[in-house]
Parts: sequence; C-alpha cells; structure tokens
Amino acid sequence: MRVIITGGTGLIGRALANNLAHDHHEVIVLSRNTNKTSGLDGGVKVVKWDGRTAEGWGSLADGAGAIVNLAGESIAGEGFPPSRWTKERKKRIIDSRINAGKAVLEAISAATKKPDVLIQASAVGYYGTHGDEPITEEHAPGSDFLATTCVQWEAVTAPVEKMGVRRAIIRTGILLSTKGGVLPQLSLPFKLFAGGPIGSGKQQMPWIHIDDEIGAIRFLIDNADASGAYNLSAPEVVNNETLAKILGRVMKRPSFLTAPGFAFKLAFGELAILLLEGQRAIPKRLEEAGYPFKFTQPEPALKDLIDNGK
Repeated sequence: MRVIITGGTGLIGRALANNLAHDHHEVIVLSRNTNKTSGLDGGVKVVKWDGRTAEGWGSLADGAGAIVNLAGESIAGEGFPPSRWTKERKKRIIDSRINAGKAVLEAISAATKKPDVLIQASAVGYYGTHGDEPITEEHAPGSDFLATTCVQWEAVTAPVEKMGVRRAIIRTGILLSTKGGVLPQLSLPFKLFAGGPIGSGKQQMPWIHIDDEIGAIRFLIDNADASGAYNLSAPEVVNNETLAKILGRVMKRPSFLTAPGFAFKLAFGELAILLLEGQRAIPKRLEEAGYPFKFTQPEPALKDLIDNGK
C-alpha cells in the first residue's frame, strides 16, 4: 500500500513512516526541507513540496492507499523553551494547517482513483479546557486559540468525504516520547533534582505513548469502518500532580518542588495554557472500535519510554 504522509519529518510522522516502511509499505514523506530527514528509514521516499499546493507530488495520490495529513507549524515551537504565541506565530500556526489541508484536497480532487482513506490530524485542544469533566468525541469545540485552530484544521479537508474518501480525524492528546514533544521538557527539572507539579497540579493530562499513537493511526487506516473523530489518548487520564509523582518515581528523582503557574504565564504568555490547563479526554470511540492499547497506565508507559529511549 502506498501511504503519503504530510509533515512526515515531525515526531509522529517519522515514527509512523518507519513503522509502515518496516512492514514493507511504500511510504512517501512530503517535506518542505528534504535535508531534514534524520531518523527516517532508508526505505522511506522523501519528496519536496511547498506546503501549500499539490505541485510536484499530487499525482502520487492517484491510487494511494492512505494519506496522513500531519503538516502544521509546531504549536510550542522548536526546542526549549517554547516560543510565545505572538500575533505572527498564531497566523503561521493556522495558515500552515489550512494551506496543507488545501494541498491535500487539491491532490485528492485531481486523482482518478481516490485514496482509500485520509487520516486528518487534530488535537484534544479542540475541546478547550474542562477541568475533571470526561470529554468524549461528541463534545462541542471550545473557543480559545487552540480550539479554534483545531476546528479550522479539521474542516479544511472535510470535502473529501463527498468525494467518497473515508476520513478519520485523530485528536491527539499529550504525546509521550523521549525523542520530542513535552516529555523532554517535563523531565528536565527532574534531572536537575527540581521536579514536581506545575501550577495547581490539578490540570488533567490526556497522555498517549508514542507506540499507541502509531498503533492507533495504523488501526484507523486498516479499519474500513473507522470514520469521524477519535480521541487519541490513553484510557487512564491523570492530573499533572500524579504524572509528576510517577515521573519522579520512574526517574528515581524527588517530585515535591512546585513550579508556580504565574511564572509560566509571565514567561510564555497565552502559550502557558498547554501546561497549566487541560481536559480529561477519553478515547471512547477508539475503545468502542476495538483498538487494543499497549499502554493504559502512565507508569509502565513512562518506564518503557525512559528505559528504552523511545
């Protein structure tokens, strides 16, 4: 099966591309920077694109088994510390997602034999923040920047459904991997013996192990009945305080120093919402569809990631 991945040089894209290539699928990664291919399997083909159109790659969509649209500028920015959400960055975050979606739409529209499925990236930020309230896929969207970004992100590729293409939306939670994302940033204070909860510590953290992120995407690609939105988060959601205690235990470090929320707000402005607020997103539809989670509890998940450098 031919699988095209936009945003394929990011954390999820690299892991997915390698996983598919390992199973002998034809994997094509679209990247605006073809030199940014470290960590990709030798069997993965990298094709340059402009992030806005189907020029130079659109013909590959004809007869493809799946397109996985992950493209979009990083919400938190590259590296540490996270980049503040300036007006300019907000525009880039939204435009990069809208433009990538339009390019995918253009390629599918032109294809004589449409792809079987489009996996459309999104995030649990779609729902806004909701304290301890369990949030399933039926919940209405929020109204903050993350929520409105997700709404637009999802909507741009919706027309493929009228073309007969199955579309599954992955609303990913807090992705845990030692190779990127939030875990290296959460781990750093613990390495310095200064770890602990952030802010109140009561904010819910709908986490997912990188293996389950990739496993769930593969499951949705292969399951012909899978369409609509799916929360990609583990069944056992924990708050920040609990996750900090578990992380400290796994790293064999103390976890009693609280990082004050006001300091994060001063340093990162509106971006601080990523760590100070959350939602208890439940993977209701994924479980109903029969996806077999590899990691349902945070402690075995963190131990696996840290011990094996995943």
